[in-house]
This record gives sequence, structure tokens and C-alpha cells, in this order.
Amino acid sequence: MNTTRRTKRLAATAVASALGVTALAGCGSSDTADAGSGGTKSSGSKTVTLVSHDSFNASKDVLKEFTAETGYTVKVLKSGDAGVALNQEILTKGSPRGDVFFGVDNTLLSRALDSGLFTPYEAKGIDQVAVDTQLDGAEHRVTPIDTGDICVNYDKKYFADKKLAPPQSFDDLAKPAYKNLLVTENAATSSPGLGFLLGTVATYGEKGYQDYWRKLKSNGVKVVDGWEQAYNEEFSGSAGGKKAKADRPLVVSYASSPPVEVLYAKPQPAEAPTGVATGTCFRQIEFAGLLNGAKNEAGGKALLDFLISKKFQEDMPLNMFVNPVTRSAELPELFTKFGATVDRPTTVAPDEISKNREQWVQSWSSLVVK
Repeated sequence: MNTTRRTKRLAATAVASALGVTALAGCGSSDTADAGSGGTKSSGSKTVTLVSHDSFNASKDVLKEFTAETGYTVKVLKSGDAGVALNQEILTKGSPRGDVFFGVDNTLLSRALDSGLFTPYEAKGIDQVAVDTQLDGAEHRVTPIDTGDICVNYDKKYFADKKLAPPQSFDDLAKPAYKNLLVTENAATSSPGLGFLLGTVATYGEKGYQDYWRKLKSNGVKVVDGWEQAYNEEFSGSAGGKKAKADRPLVVSYASSPPVEVLYAKPQPAEAPTGVATGTCFRQIEFAGLLNGAKNEAGGKALLDFLISKKFQEDMPLNMFVNPVTRSAELPELFTKFGATVDRPTTVAPDEISKNREQWVQSWSSLVVK
């Protein structure tokens, strides 16, 4: 599981850097030597450019396998948080910087589709993808790639030292015991921030969510621009937060964040230092699509096929810390052992998000940010 870590999804490379180790990059110079400027070569180009949010990551060996199978080399252009990356593509619609965009999720999907950003393409292997993730299944303008749960994470040591039970629900977060402990991302600029807002809408309804956020504001919630800052600079439970001497033991992140803290630690701990408040989760689905005006359309289609292949889907959990959507893909033990299972995540129907998102974000901004 916005991937970004997601939106985000989860930037594993940032966590690895904080721990003083090197993570496998999505692409290195050896993998992109023949890439043109922005991947805008002619249709005969052997480079296919993937535009993404900052959390895209894949094993070099897997991308090399794609090259061996298709003859195309992948170049990755990372463009900030998911909302920022999507806005940049909308502004350059028709003259895209790449061939495929990865990282639009169900919270922002209607904005991308309504803008005409993508060229329809039915990816090979889509019949093996979970039907409930195919939110544009009739038209195939986007292809589902992964799912994840946006949830509040907590610093286990902090709560153990304070002899305070970690919060487990949205209601808990507004209690005086957790005053000045939570940091979240801006719902207007960050995919996890927006997902968390939608989780409160799903829980408290159209009328109740604003009262809830008034309570959170009175209880000292801190809002920052994006996941990177929230998790790696403000959250005391992350490796980056420890180095930054962060003082917020609660953060909006992902149910799959704890495995990151285990995977990149040296030595690996027997228990993850962070936990998940499973009553605060919102289900995120991330998509990729062939950009309208792509210079390498054939390469883009081949890449979309590959992104839902078993090989790539099984590579994602320990690189982007998201869940595969292809039914045959298996999860690694570390991911299942240390990640949280969310049985009942909150959701909001895509048409409801489309109809109300801007109003909800505007109201939230007026209440919490301004």
C-alpha cells in the first residue's frame, strides 16, 4: 500500500536516508542514459517516461526486467506530493512531460478524469485485477495499481513512557489526553491529508465533520504541507523524526508505515517502533494512466501492462509499502508481520467525492488553516 504513501502514499527512500542506509531507487543513471528531455522523444524512442509523486519506488532488477522484455527503458520524473504532481500534469495537459502518470488516487480521480488528462487503454492483465478497485472500469482511462490505508500512526515509546493508551479512533484524537500530539497534512495539497479529511466526513457526516475539526483544532492539531514533512520531520516515532528531535507522537500516515521502520533499521528490531490506530483509516486506491499527448504511446501502454504484472505487483510492498491489486500477487512476510490489517476502513463513494471534494476542502481550510 500513496503511494503517495502512497501518496501517499510512503517514501521509503526518505526513511532509508534518515536511517543512514541506501534504498533501492526507482531508476538510476544507468537505467536512464538514453532518456530525452522530459521523455519527449519521437514514437521510435526506447525510453518511456513515468511521471509520479515522490513516493514511487521500484527495484532496479524489476525495471531492468521490463527493459529486457520490451526494449523500453524507464525514466521516472518525481513531482512532489500527489496533489502537486497531478496539478502540474493538468497544467501541461496535451503537452505532457512524460508518457504515463502514476499516483492519482480515488480522492483526486474525478479531477484528473474531468480534465481529459488520459487516453483510454485497457491494460493486459486487467482481468486479474480486483474488480472493486476498477473505478473507471467501463472506460479504462486509468488502471488501478495499488491500495493502501491512510491511518494515524503512533510512537509506541512515547505512549509507553507516558503510561497513556494510544488513541484508536477519530473520537479519541479530540480528547484532552491527546492535546498537541497530532500532526496531519494539508488536505488542499496532500493526498494523505485529503484522505484523512474524507475519513472524518465518512465517520461524522456532512454536518458533523466540521464540528469534529473544530474540536481537533482546539485540541492542538498541527497542519503541514505534505507527508514528507509530517512523517520525517514532525513525527517522533519515525527514524527521521528522531533525528529531527520531533515532538509529535501522532501522525497521519499509512497502515503500512511500521514495516518501513523495521526494514531499514540496523539491526532490525523484533517489534516495530510505531503502531496504527486502526479506527482512523481511509482506503486509498492509486491509479496510473496513459497521458493524452504522450510521445511514446506504445511504450506507455507496455509500462501500464507491466505495472499490473505479478512481477511488479510483488515488488511494490517493500518498495512503496502498498498493497497489490493483482489477485495472484503475494505479500512478503515482513509486510504482513509488521503492517496493520484494517478490516473496516472508511470510504466515500467516488461520485460523492467528485461532487463535494472542493467544498469539503474549502470548509476544512477555513476552519483549520486560515
